[in-house]
Amino acid sequence: MKQASIKIGIAVLALLTFLSACKLENIPNPNAPDQINLENGGATLNDLRLLAAGCESVLRVDMEFYYWTVNIVGREYWDLRNTDPRYTGELLGKGGGGLDDNGFLTTRSYSARYRAVRTAWVQIHAAQTSPATLTPAQRNGFIGHARTLIAYSLLLELNRQYTNGIRTDVENPDRLGPFRPYADALRDIRQILDQAYNELNGAEFLFTSTLGNVERVRQFNRAIAARVAMYQNDKGAMRTALQQTWLDLDGSMDEGVYYVFGAGGNNLFNPLFTVPFQTAYVAHPQFVANAEPGDQRFAKKTTKLAMPFATDGLSGDVQVTLVSSNTSPFPIIRNEELILMWAEANIGSNNAEAVNAINKVRNAAGLGNYTGPTDDASLVNQLLHERRYSLFGEGHRWIDMRRYNRLNQIPIDRPGDVVHEKFPRPIFDQP
Repeated sequence: MKQASIKIGIAVLALLTFLSACKLENIPNPNAPDQINLENGGATLNDLRLLAAGCESVLRVDMEFYYWTVNIVGREYWDLRNTDPRYTGELLGKGGGGLDDNGFLTTRSYSARYRAVRTAWVQIHAAQTSPATLTPAQRNGFIGHARTLIAYSLLLELNRQYTNGIRTDVENPDRLGPFRPYADALRDIRQILDQAYNELNGAEFLFTSTLGNVERVRQFNRAIAARVAMYQNDKGAMRTALQQTWLDLDGSMDEGVYYVFGAGGNNLFNPLFTVPFQTAYVAHPQFVANAEPGDQRFAKKTTKLAMPFATDGLSGDVQVTLVSSNTSPFPIIRNEELILMWAEANIGSNNAEAVNAINKVRNAAGLGNYTGPTDDASLVNQLLHERRYSLFGEGHRWIDMRRYNRLNQIPIDRPGDVVHEKFPRPIFDQP
């Protein structure tokens, strides 16, 4: 028995010695590189390229919830699919009701926009610390690209949160910055864009971007900067920024930067595609009634139905058809919007130029020149009409009416309905 005990003791000791000699290493998953490693000096050039592609891909995640919500609240169109009563109830303020701070109509877009911001910060940190042999211009290509996408994503959610404000300093997810009021958040976003624009000056892309080459991304940066200046009512800054874009009064209205979709692999289909005569997204009747005869903008984005779709006290017989297929690109910003911003930037200082820009858009849509009064107030009215039809379904009507203090002019569809001014801050990000 004594010998047996000794043998067992020796075996246990040997096992403990063996186990103490075995050091378990943290082995990186080759199919999912560690984020901390990427941000702290472990990113290869191929990693950086994948991150850049990922940043643009993440932009598309849940983007439909941004466009659906702002377009429906702004009464550009209705969602009569009957997939969820909140589309015809909550978004339209049925019975005076508000928006749910814990519902998907609030949370999906909010989370997706900050997910895009976080992904872009990973790209910036990875590019700053990567041991890859990169010139300053090449490193700045990755950084300026990502920082531009941060600003764009923040601006989208600020459009919905409005006077709630948003967090603009989210570089460190463990130490988030405070909520910034609307005007301060706009200034922050403008500063982010300016920093990115300087980083992109002379930069070189070692990756393929769906947004375009480095010069087009610089122009895109200035196009978004012009939007920010428009929201700030800074017309001088609008004109300066627009002159640094691809603005062309005689160019194609559709020249621009787009979300890109496709089939197969890790790609996504365009969620804003509607099957003709089947999918019940219906243009608001007022939009239909106020369209000018022969306006190709109206014809391009709508389809007349033989029978109306109807639900929840709403009915319409003009379907929304924003894109032609489920792999069609969807505009982030186009030359047509740039021209209309140019018109707005000149109202009050050069009304003749504003009229000229308005006429360029009208003529491209098959319409005659504007012949109404050319005082500031009349031109603002006409500008809002042109933006309504040129940018239909692209997420601008609600914001335009709000910034001109005209939310009370958005139609109420049923007794007791309300027009929301903003979306609530999601419950998971409340102090």
